[in-house]
Amino acid sequence: MTPVERVVAALRAAEVPAEVRRFEVPVPTAAAAAEALGCAVGAIANSLVFDADGDPLLVLASGGHRVDTGEVAALVGASRVRRASREFVAAATGQEVGGVAPTGHPAPLRTVVDVDLAVHPLVWAGGGDHFTMFSVTYPDLVRLTGGVEATVA
Repeated sequence: MTPVERVVAALRAAEVPAEVRRFEVPVPTAAAAAEALGCAVGAIANSLVFDADGDPLLVLASGGHRVDTGEVAALVGASRVRRASREFVAAATGQEVGGVAPTGHPAPLRTVVDVDLAVHPLVWAGGGDHFTMFSVTYPDLVRLTGGVEATVA
């Protein structure tokens, strides 16, 4: 199964209604995705993987935000949270940086979901590669990931 197929399978298994869109050009950043979708950059749920004391931590941040790693570390009880290497991300998610989805990983990841995404009727998240995005409501995103809702910026 491809990473996108795993994401779609996870959405179906969780009974999350989602529109999956594939683009002709890559959309590896929140700005590129927002432009292609015609939505606000804040409605893009960036799937950012961090190294939290050696364990993967997925932060779903609004596309307009920069994650405050100190705040996130305090929230999850880690002594240090830092951006993960490409290799660490691939091992934890089975997906490449710039295309990481909130789901479809080899094993569930501890997840924090940016509360600022809740203001958007639909949010868009990476679909497992650089060309695919899917839409989801904020409550379904939280349910899908089992994430903790928090301020991350």
